[in-house]
Amino acid sequence: MTDPTQDPRFLQDPYPVYAAMRSSCPVQSLPAESGGRAGYLVTGYAEAREALGDPRLSKDTAVFFADKASRRRLHSAVAHTMLASDPPRHTRLRKLVTKAFTAKAVAQLRPFIARLTEELLDQWPVGEQVDFVTGLAVPLPVVVICELLGVPEADRPDVRRWSGELFAAGRPDVIDAASHSMADYMTGLIAAKRLHPGDSLLDRLIAARDGAEQLSEEELVSLAVLLLVAGHETTTNFLGNAALALLRSPAELHRLEQNPDDVPAVLDELLRFDSPVSTATFRFTTEAVTLGGTDIPPGAPVWVALGAANRDPERFPSPDLLDLDRDASAHLGFGHGIHRCVGAPLAKAEAEIALRAVLTRFPGIRLAVPPDQLRWRHTRLVRGLASLPVLV
Repeated sequence: MTDPTQDPRFLQDPYPVYAAMRSSCPVQSLPAESGGRAGYLVTGYAEAREALGDPRLSKDTAVFFADKASRRRLHSAVAHTMLASDPPRHTRLRKLVTKAFTAKAVAQLRPFIARLTEELLDQWPVGEQVDFVTGLAVPLPVVVICELLGVPEADRPDVRRWSGELFAAGRPDVIDAASHSMADYMTGLIAAKRLHPGDSLLDRLIAARDGAEQLSEEELVSLAVLLLVAGHETTTNFLGNAALALLRSPAELHRLEQNPDDVPAVLDELLRFDSPVSTATFRFTTEAVTLGGTDIPPGAPVWVALGAANRDPERFPSPDLLDLDRDASAHLGFGHGIHRCVGAPLAKAEAEIALRAVLTRFPGIRLAVPPDQLRWRHTRLVRGLASLPVLV
């Protein structure tokens, strides 16, 4: 069979494709791409949740690719991040960063996030067209994570560009080059911080490396890159997707404009409706696994389509309807299990503050172009808008 996710229309709206695949079989094989390997795609909710929590599905890419020749030149600090590891290494690395994203830590960041949001919205000309993505969804989480890590302001445009290039579907040369640019930059920033220490999260990770020897040098660089990229990519897509979902649902948008304090209660439904991470990162079977009635052999790549699982009618009735009264707390937008997004509390805080501010300051906001003219990022791993023109 052909891979339906390769259809150009898939980027615009993947959900009909996912629905057709799920109704046929919630776990099915996909053909190997050129130079790649055949694998399995999970589209059902129950099967996705099971796969995300199954220790027989490894994320250790170093093991998977150890005896496989590759023409790729992805930087090792990007190829072997915390996301691409299993316990006990994953447990040790995650423990070092979890404290930065606790409810208490995020609460301390809220005043900064609120001030930054207001400063960005101050630049929106009332009565004119604005790009929601470049005017808010991109700069807000980029500045927040850069502040958290101590990335100088002058370097942030380069960081954002490299991050975007890491998700360039079908462009391995671009991805590989960006991985080296990002890793080389973080290596230099770490060296500079060793000379002039501060109190950022990156400084604390350096202390863990240089003091207690809990991190190797490559692990330090790898964690820094991962936090920088994952710390804003998900939120950028979350903000854009949530705004579009509301703009295409006038009744729900009006409801929130009248009651902006309801925003925190509807974030899970917005995450479910159009997941900012379309497909979870790479996994492979370490032994034979039967999932959703499908037998998967050892050593097979498995991709879990979070966006598809979140639209499974077996778990969420009328899944293609945005329903702000729905209890969507079981969504898989941030993953599930030991690899669930460590930055989820920060992403939710940023989305809450940003959406509430937009709804309060710009009642009557609406799309400036027909939905079918919107441009989506050319990537299957994450789902996000390249731009979102709105009239304010």
